Order: sequence, then structure tokens, then C-alpha cells
Amino acid sequence: MTKWVISVLFLVLQTHVCSAQNKIFEARNGNVSFHSSAQHELIYASSDHLTGILDATKKIFAFRISISSFTGFNNSLQQEHFNENYMETSAYPLATFSGKIIEDIDFSKDGDYIVRAKGKFTIHGIEQERIVKSHIIIKDGKLNVKGEFDVLLAEYNIKIPRIVSDKLSPVISVSVNCVMTKML
Repeated sequence: MTKWVISVLFLVLQTHVCSAQNKIFEARNGNVSFHSSAQHELIYASSDHLTGILDATKKIFAFRISISSFTGFNNSLQQEHFNENYMETSAYPLATFSGKIIEDIDFSKDGDYIVRAKGKFTIHGIEQERIVKSHIIIKDGKLNVKGEFDVLLAEYNIKIPRIVSDKLSPVISVSVNCVMTKML
């Protein structure tokens, strides 16, 4: 259901390009990284495959990333366990975040803004409403969007086997950084 909603939102936003020219921004290769700081192991991975769209007039957005696109693990076995055992990527291939920007900002003027993005964050088949504090820098018609938030694995039904509980933190720190440009 969530995949369908995100796909429809992308299509709706894209069809409004002609009527809202220069009000739609897109990200094609944003970066998402995460790290787990557990007692006996530090895990870090990232992906440059974040895509997203933002309607500046309506202040609505949708972002998605393929879970299997994350690389940089300590070893290939760790990456395999991440995809197969924890994230179950074959069943839940995407992470998505869609919603609305709470604050009013003028996307046509250069500036530095702290905003709250409120929406539905979905991973591992579980959808949770989240408010993510984000930093948007507008310069020369481009948006640089940065945000950081934590993911509690238990909230998304991601189980940590007892045997590796000292190697995987129950709280994962996530960072997002992307540049959004006007759609033509």
C-alpha cells in the first residue's frame, strides 16, 4: 500500500510541473548514511541513491531509497546479513518518507532555514509518523537539504538476535544530505 501511495504522489507531483513551473524540485542522487555504535562493533554504510521530489507551493515532499543500495559495511557478510536477515530487502526493498513541511519558507529567495518535515516514514514494512528537523539552504535556485534522526529498530519490527546484541545498536543514527534542483 505504501509503495502505491508514494508512486501516486510522485506521479501527481510530476504532472503539476507545467502548471507550477519552477515550483517543483527534485533530488536524483542524494546521500543517506547510517551508523550503529554498539559495544563491540561500529557499523557504517551509505548510499547515493536517494531520490525525491518537493512541491514548494504545497510544501509536500516524497523521498525514497533502495535498501539494497547501501554499501560500506565492514565486510560482505555484514552487508548480506543487513539485507537478508535484518532489513529483509527482498520483501521490503524501499525506505520512504513523504509528508509536508510545517514551516512557511520562501523557496524563491536565497536563505538558510531550519524546518520540521512531518510525514510517514516507512522501513521494513512498518509506517510511522515522524517529525524530522531539517536544515535547508537555498542558493541560486537550488536547495541543499540536510537532516539527522534516529531509528529505533524495535519500532520497525527489526529484531536483533541475542548472539549479536553487543555488535548491533538498537538505535541507528541516520543522516540525509541532498541537493534539489528545479524540474524543467
